[in-house]
Amino acid sequence: MKILFWLSLFIVFYTFLGYGILLYFLVRIRRILKGKRVLPGLDQDFPSLTLVVAAYNEEDLIVEKIQNTLSLNYPADRLRLLFITDGSNDKTPDLIALYPQIKLMHSAARNGKIHAIHRAMHEVDSEVVVFTDANTFLNKDALLLIARHYADPKVGAVSGEKRVMQDAVSDATAGEGFYWKYESTLKKWDSELYSVVGAAGELFSVRRSLYQQVESDTILDDFMISMLIAQQGYRIIYEPDAYASELSSDNIKEELKRKVRIAAGGIQSILRLEKLFFPFSFPLLWFQYISHRVLRWTITPFLMILVFILNVLICFQSGSVIYWLIMAGQVFFYGAAFAGWILEKKKIKVKALFVPYYFCVMNYAVIAGIQRYYRGSQSAAWEKAKRKTA
Repeated sequence: MKILFWLSLFIVFYTFLGYGILLYFLVRIRRILKGKRVLPGLDQDFPSLTLVVAAYNEEDLIVEKIQNTLSLNYPADRLRLLFITDGSNDKTPDLIALYPQIKLMHSAARNGKIHAIHRAMHEVDSEVVVFTDANTFLNKDALLLIARHYADPKVGAVSGEKRVMQDAVSDATAGEGFYWKYESTLKKWDSELYSVVGAAGELFSVRRSLYQQVESDTILDDFMISMLIAQQGYRIIYEPDAYASELSSDNIKEELKRKVRIAAGGIQSILRLEKLFFPFSFPLLWFQYISHRVLRWTITPFLMILVFILNVLICFQSGSVIYWLIMAGQVFFYGAAFAGWILEKKKIKVKALFVPYYFCVMNYAVIAGIQRYYRGSQSAAWEKAKRKTA
């Protein structure tokens, strides 16, 4: 029982902190042996590029998104803008149609985001395709900063950074911003060591020649599209200076809905990327994939429960101080998460308690997402989470 306890505790620690620590030292060693990776400059001939925006019923934000898009810096003769609004039954298509600079694609049928993306890709003939969400806003040089990396023929995809805009007053979704800051750090190190493990749909790009269609029921299309490119032996680069800003979830219930969907998509992706379970072809990518994604999306949330149960049993069987100290630490952490839950329901703002609360919600979402996937109750069609108003 003690062996199982320590093994489970190690995996939990490694998943959330240990991998980050190990990754930091591996990056430092790489810099010593090979030097720091040199970033391509902005004084080059940029590839032809199409910016694709999939929008579903975004009439409240779409004009602001269009204005943001038209303000982006990129050589005009090499840039094409394409908005696809399949299934939208509000004013979104009509508002986009007012801008002749943008190619609009619209179909009344709602078949899901990935179907819309595949449809849009039949109209794309540029060297690079950039995907971004309708409810996110890019910094002016985002396209230039992303496109520069394609000067390296080994780069197959480039992911930008997601930034969560928060209110001055902290609330339960403060944990979302904290989580993304930590994730961004890991992605920087992943990219420098070898490759990012998947791209986020808020802002990512691919070489058009490497794009592969994914199944119509794919839940995490952005992750799958980018990882299918990584499976071909190309790197996914992380470009933190190209970023997409979006408002945080309206409340923790909305964030939980989003996380459960991601978790269901995570287990689906793992089952479909079976080649990445074998380290022989791309050992570094395999190491990063297992450490950064597979453990989080499969066994670690269950091991957290097992660690707590085993800790209780061992404490009552053994008088060893170390087990009681670990038990006290767990009780304190989960107690803080529970207090964060109570205060969130009462709409009392104590930011320090919302970080452990968000962490627990995130891991509960993995368990719920796996259950939902195996029940077959997770649709590939995106159900939008409510975001805070600007």
